[in-house]
Amino acid sequence: MKIEASKMLLNPQQLQDDLDRLEEIEKASLRLVVQAIYDYRETAIEIFREEGDLVADIGEDITREALDRMGTAKIDQRLFGKIDYKRARYIFHPDYAIRQALFVDSKAEKVSGQGTATLQTSQFSMTVRQIRAKQQIEVAGSLPKILTIRGTNYITTTIFVKYNYAESDNHNELKSITITAVPNGLLQERYNPTFQDTIWIAGRNAPSRGELFRVRLSFNRLKAKATWRVQKIPLPPDDFMWNN
Repeated sequence: MKIEASKMLLNPQQLQDDLDRLEEIEKASLRLVVQAIYDYRETAIEIFREEGDLVADIGEDITREALDRMGTAKIDQRLFGKIDYKRARYIFHPDYAIRQALFVDSKAEKVSGQGTATLQTSQFSMTVRQIRAKQQIEVAGSLPKILTIRGTNYITTTIFVKYNYAESDNHNELKSITITAVPNGLLQERYNPTFQDTIWIAGRNAPSRGELFRVRLSFNRLKAKATWRVQKIPLPPDDFMWNN
């Protein structure tokens, strides 16, 4: 394992040849987000019930508040992008440390849509390979696999928090929360090697109307590849158990 001698940090470029370690980093990051949201779930129920804002805005607020309360080993470096929560941070492991650009986005949707998350290309680093309208589609995500800022590399990790709710008596009732770790683009051949072997389904965009490309991440397809990448948090009094 190659380490920067001056700072004793693993160079993110080395993960190209160590995909199991990359999976380990993403799994640990998912655990962080799941714990933060789980600890905040009772407050999330109250916010959904009482707030009059758009549900998408409510979800963003909950995610930010939960993660800010949890805290991370923050690096003083600003990240940019249309994602709700962005942090440059250190990950510390007994065998290594590494710089990470952590991106956590929020979605809120009625329970009927709880099996997928709709994403834009700016929110992931994989290349989408799928068949859409009997045509092979290949669209690259625009988020870098490894983000370089002022000569410093950060491994990018994207996690999505999906708030599943129902409308009831003029208020929104939170039913469950699904949290998923989208594979970094370096893991392309493990998760979406071909147009047929894919974790994606057609997005909610209409090319005929010139709408920007969007795609839906299928939680079931992703779980078939790696069960741990999709975690569902129930609401009280039910307890949460990590799904490996």
